[in-house]
Amino acid sequence: MKRRDFLRTAAAGSFLAALPPELHAQTSAWPSSGGSWNDGAVRHLLPTVSDTQMLLKASFSAPLSQPPLLRVGTLAVRGRMTDTRGEMWAFHATGLAPDRRYTLNLNASTGQALCEPWDLSTFPSPEARPDKLRVLFFTCAGGHEGLGFLPVVVRNRLLRRALSFQPDAAVANGDHVYWDLRSPLTAQRSGASPRGKEIGGGSFDRSDVVMGSENETILKRVAGPQIASVYGTDFRSTPMFFIQDDHDYFDNDDAFDEIVTFPPDGFMTEMARATQSLYYPEFLPDVTRPRGLAGSSSGGRALPVSESFGTLRYGRLAEVLLYTVRRTMTMAGPSAVLLDREVEGWLARRMGAADVTHVVNAPSNPPGWSAGKWGEWYPDVLGADGRLTMAVAKPYWQAGWLKQHDRLLAAMSGMRGRIPLSMSGDLHAIGIGRILRSGALDLSANPVVTALTGPVGTGPRGWPSSIRKVGAMPPLGLTVDEQVKPIEQHGFTLADFTAETIVLRFFKWDVNTQSAEALDTLEPFHTEELKRPA
Repeated sequence: MKRRDFLRTAAAGSFLAALPPELHAQTSAWPSSGGSWNDGAVRHLLPTVSDTQMLLKASFSAPLSQPPLLRVGTLAVRGRMTDTRGEMWAFHATGLAPDRRYTLNLNASTGQALCEPWDLSTFPSPEARPDKLRVLFFTCAGGHEGLGFLPVVVRNRLLRRALSFQPDAAVANGDHVYWDLRSPLTAQRSGASPRGKEIGGGSFDRSDVVMGSENETILKRVAGPQIASVYGTDFRSTPMFFIQDDHDYFDNDDAFDEIVTFPPDGFMTEMARATQSLYYPEFLPDVTRPRGLAGSSSGGRALPVSESFGTLRYGRLAEVLLYTVRRTMTMAGPSAVLLDREVEGWLARRMGAADVTHVVNAPSNPPGWSAGKWGEWYPDVLGADGRLTMAVAKPYWQAGWLKQHDRLLAAMSGMRGRIPLSMSGDLHAIGIGRILRSGALDLSANPVVTALTGPVGTGPRGWPSSIRKVGAMPPLGLTVDEQVKPIEQHGFTLADFTAETIVLRFFKWDVNTQSAEALDTLEPFHTEELKRPA
């Protein structure tokens, strides 16, 4: 039942009557029947956890004049306002017990409940030995339906089907927002379009601050429907890990003589930082991750959270390395990198460590495939014959990016006794393959398994074959054995970890031939069982 339907009921119940005055007219009553969870005054709720901490981001149907209080078991956590108007709040709980299910209660400053209680569990300690782990992976969930992206109600349904398999955690890999502002290729049908300006109620002012200005108002208008409306409160009991990609900086990764959109300028970085601060959790600390990586410190001091580089650590069973290539990319030719050298060093050390069974890479930029985009690892461009070629130089592409790519693949393949697995997104497709060679680098002794996890929000003009006239395919410099060639359909991937195997189940849904009702019974179309090498 929708909020407006609740408000039309004659008996709203004691819960509604007891809410703070500023929320009373804008929230729902408790459900009169059925088992649905009541979100009350909460518009969206997104948590993440580690073994001893929780971080939640929440927004409300009206501003709160006083900080709300989150109770995690017996621990009381005072909310921290993340906007300038009291609509958006963060809650950071520390000192929790590992591998414990907590009951959470979210209350107004008056003590009245803002929503129904719910449960959320911490992860096992780094020394624990859990038997199994299930992680949901997907990408590209953003996009405003007013600009032609998949309707939010359909995205809700797709994600709810994914949640029906009860994952222990979820990784949303990149492109939570689409609102390109300057790219000659995409901006004029995105944030810079007349329709975009109409939706936002104006244009962003790059010379002004983001928070506390009209920029904040526009940001909420354009980002809220792409994040808060897509997730709502469905993920309240599922820890989430959000990796940023190019569109999360409010532009496409493009390079033309008139403009090269990345590395991000100050305004782009602040927009990405503000969106994350408002809507979805940053990464919690990890003792094995350096405290000073980009986005993890300010003024020379470590922050309690990290913006760009994170870890999903589940006891000694699995560690997923989460990283974006956009924040730290350089344009230094042969010595250029997409990842800061300190970040690369951290990744290499974790892949070489022996304290965890499975180490998985989750980069924002996928290895193994190309659509001829500028900001990829690869020099391939689209030729006149409609195929990828290296006979034509890709303008502004940096040779050092491919060198770093090869160093990372060598580290993955070098994990003896482990499955070298990369789970990524970006290319709006679902697929899996094994990288056997990159140039002179021979990976055949332990091929790198690379998976495209499936997009959630892509509109009809967002597929690579639409915007770039070519689908994702292996770059010419790589040898890739494709088990599933990239499929341009909506979907997601479930990864099940045990001590000896990783089982990947791929789900797809065709918007052109299948009904929305089919999402409710969606089953995997391909299953890949990966066994640890001897």
